[in-house]
Amino acid sequence: MLLDAGYELVVVPQNFYEYWSVVTRPAVQNGFGLSVAEATSKIQSFQYHFRFLRDEHAIFEFWYPLVNSLEVKGKQAHDARLAAAMQRHAATHLLTFNGADFK
Repeated sequence: MLLDAGYELVVVPQNFYEYWSVVTRPAVQNGFGLSVAEATSKIQSFQYHFRFLRDEHAIFEFWYPLVNSLEVKGKQAHDARLAAAMQRHAATHLLTFNGADFK
């Protein structure tokens, strides 16, 4: 649907780190309980379907002022890093299940 609308779908390494953390966590701990092999297979599929943007030092140059100016604390620093990566790579839209985290 998004591809049909002309959007280019991209990911950054942090997407994979956070995905791995959630999908390999046991279901009783609010995860999906996938095995390492299953998670690996899914990530390989994502790498095929989405453009992979590099993780680079320049992202820090966007992240650091962002967390300072908005007084970001705790786990929100991870979300701020995604926002910084978006700024660095000029991404204009974010597809997330946690929209409230990015307002």
